[in-house]
Amino acid sequence: MSGAMDKAKGRIKEITGRISGNERLETEGRTDQAKARAREAVKDVRERARGVRDSLRRGRS
Repeated sequence: MSGAMDKAKGRIKEITGRISGNERLETEGRTDQAKARAREAVKDVRERARGVRDSLRRGRS
């Protein structure tokens, strides 16, 4: 599942939990959102590392 979908799913859970008074569901929603942000951050780091690696390889040629 994409990061945006995970964030949306988490946000829906959080809002639903808040409206219904279900603290567990609200917390689960916040956790899902945090996981999605972490996954996106890891993806960004990987992409940057690949870019640095590629630029170093081009510099050697």
